[in-house]
Amino acid sequence: MLSKTAQIRLVSSHPEVYDPCDDSFALVDALLADRSNLLEHRPSICMEVGCGSGYVITSLALILGKDSSGCYFIATDINPHAVGVTRKTMEAHGCHADLLTTDIASGLEKRLAGSVDVMVVNPPYVPTPEYEVGQFGIASAWAGGENGRSVIDKILPVADKLLSDKGWLYLVTLTANNPSEICLQMMKKGYASRIVLHRSTEEESLHIIKLWRDLDTQLEVC
Repeated sequence: MLSKTAQIRLVSSHPEVYDPCDDSFALVDALLADRSNLLEHRPSICMEVGCGSGYVITSLALILGKDSSGCYFIATDINPHAVGVTRKTMEAHGCHADLLTTDIASGLEKRLAGSVDVMVVNPPYVPTPEYEVGQFGIASAWAGGENGRSVIDKILPVADKLLSDKGWLYLVTLTANNPSEICLQMMKKGYASRIVLHRSTEEESLHIIKLWRDLDTQLEVC
């Protein structure tokens, strides 16, 4: 029986690419817990921004399983090494996605506008000096600038443009990122939200936020 998530032993690695860790596992666990809803959702396009090792986008493809046969998967990363590693990880699991080296979704805005049904993002969320944001290599995976929000605040408006009317966004955040403020910010754009998983580790307190378009956003605020 095929695993419903990517197997660590088959996840490729590179010295300049972030290996799956607590945040990656939390995001995949949130997707797995929401599997029945994802299957019912029947997404046509699934996207990961910041694919890193490929653990999350591969797991999403496996979670959807045979029901994803007609689904188009796409993933981006600013780190070219991550794109190469993700390709190997997906191939090792018998999965496929279009992979692009780009900043968030630069160059894809028109092509994917209003068409992404599921977007998953484990962004650089660690509070760091601003000059560390966007550095080449593995540092780009965690350096989030002031309050860890510099990259998150760039991703959210892009997600708003790319998500379809039924689009769902799963976003990893840290307590320091003020997830409630993120939810309120997105509520003003017509999104409902819910924290679908909260996990505390020795080093951080993680919150996985699920956001979706909803006219009755006042009823759903995380």
